[in-house]
Amino acid sequence: MAGGFALCALLLAAGVLLRFAGDWERTAAQHGEQAVAVALGQEYACALLDSGAVKCWGGNRSGQTAAPGGRFHAVSALKRHTCGLREAGEVECWGYDRDGQTDAPGGRFSAVSAGGAHTCGLRESGAAECWGDDRHGQTAAPGSRFRAVSAGGLHTCGLRETGEVECWGYDGEGQADAPSGRFSTASAGEAHTCGLRETGKVECWGDNWYGQTDAPSGRFNAVSAGVEHTCGLRDNDEVECWGRNDYGQTDMPGGRFSAVSAGWQRTCGLRDNGKIECWGDSWRQGGQADAPNGRFRAVSAGGYHTCGLLETSEIECWGSDGNRQTNAPSGRFSAVSAGEAHTCGLRATGIVECWGYNEFGQTDASRGRFSAVSTGSLHTCGLQVNGTVECWGHNDTGQSDAPGGRFRAVSASWEHTCGLREGGAVECWGGNGYGQSNAPSGRFSAVGAGWRHTCGLRQAGEVECWGGNQYGQTEVPSSRFSAVSTGWTHTCGLRENGEIECWGYAFDGQAQPPAGKHVQVSSGFFHACALSENGTVSCWMIFNGVADVPASLRIGSLPITGTGGLLDRGGPSRVGVIALGSLAALTSLLTMFALVTKCRRQWRS
Repeated sequence: MAGGFALCALLLAAGVLLRFAGDWERTAAQHGEQAVAVALGQEYACALLDSGAVKCWGGNRSGQTAAPGGRFHAVSALKRHTCGLREAGEVECWGYDRDGQTDAPGGRFSAVSAGGAHTCGLRESGAAECWGDDRHGQTAAPGSRFRAVSAGGLHTCGLRETGEVECWGYDGEGQADAPSGRFSTASAGEAHTCGLRETGKVECWGDNWYGQTDAPSGRFNAVSAGVEHTCGLRDNDEVECWGRNDYGQTDMPGGRFSAVSAGWQRTCGLRDNGKIECWGDSWRQGGQADAPNGRFRAVSAGGYHTCGLLETSEIECWGSDGNRQTNAPSGRFSAVSAGEAHTCGLRATGIVECWGYNEFGQTDASRGRFSAVSTGSLHTCGLQVNGTVECWGHNDTGQSDAPGGRFRAVSASWEHTCGLREGGAVECWGGNGYGQSNAPSGRFSAVGAGWRHTCGLRQAGEVECWGGNQYGQTEVPSSRFSAVSTGWTHTCGLRENGEIECWGYAFDGQAQPPAGKHVQVSSGFFHACALSENGTVSCWMIFNGVADVPASLRIGSLPITGTGGLLDRGGPSRVGVIALGSLAALTSLLTMFALVTKCRRQWRS
């Protein structure tokens, strides 16, 4: 009886929540890609398809989404590397490898779990074996026999065969100090751990700065510990999350789910119909990329909003309006510039008018006459009709201390500003921690100041960039351009043939700019916009993040196993779970249906 109960707990916590045999028959008849597991990393996600292939999306600066070909049995991610369990039992990892976390040993495993900078696998004998960063002893697995293993940020936890949880590694927040008693599953997060008692109660320990260990009462079937939030799957199949919520990662949608996975600033769940649904990443929730209909003469992408200059010379803005930055005044303008949380427009009379966030006086425009205006993060600069530059607003790094002399253009950014001299030389002032103000010599026809980098357009059509390059934002492709626009961690250029080419963060898959010919491109914080030849505006998100689930997986119909905890096969996102990676495995699972249904009744009784 005890052994049968343990098996039931193991199956249920794994997220193998089968509905009815008829559902399986119907879903098997559907066509297209189907996901059977999902692994949630820091800025990306991976899905295990029913074909055994792994498909990833999101940020790829370390190659963490470049899944190898072939068939897998499970997939796991946490930060910037991914590991998969081959059907033959071998572990293969890819992505960031500074600490050897992707250097998987040979031999056969039954589960794998990718942690912050280390990885752990469960041998078929029940022994845990870990590799990668061991500065806190997180890879020093004890000699116990385990049913599952979960690699967290700087610690690791294993579920012993007796049902007790044993943790090792960093314990500065108490995340490795597991309570006594029997568990059916556990999940190691960044600095906290949560376990699911055999009674269905969730118990968490470790860092609780945001309330991520304050588990609600009631019965759960699964639990997933993220970085600073936690989510659980109730026994009525509803998701409940707690902890940090600045990105909407705990704003769970209603309805029934089969599994849930808590990540860094986001959460993903599997609907009963197999659809993957993710939430969080509030930077993409403001609507800044939802361009309206109409014909425009210019467009400007800001922080969480966008503004366009209509052909009628009126300004229309869309996106986040928490500081009334989209509340454009009426009347006619000749130019518009959207900043982080404020906007400025240039009247046909040469007067600059600004609105939105104004803590540092960035909307207190000078009363002079201007020929151009550029909004940065917390400051604004204008080019006066006499060619001099005047700036106002925040000046903590000297970004508003414009030098004297005459300019042809000005570009205000986060902590620095750059101007184009009448002779074609670029001069920058303000923050220079990444060399973004160290303009090269020579003649330019345009300049754009980004977050920590700057780009200039040479008169021959070549783009040259300098400054911070942690995302490849200064690695210019070999093309000839007619315009350039710098954003947060990316750059976009308008080719001479009217096509747009972008480089830097996350330009893979869905983050690509639209095809066709355009006359302008504008890069914002997390999105970019383009103006086509016919006056229509198209915008797209730069962050090809977790919420951008590929269209082929949004209508999947087979169960996804989330970060349900320490279980005995495979493992998305830090923990081992039952991840069935082939049609043969799915077929064999049908024979277990009666057992799972019986377990489910026993669990809820």
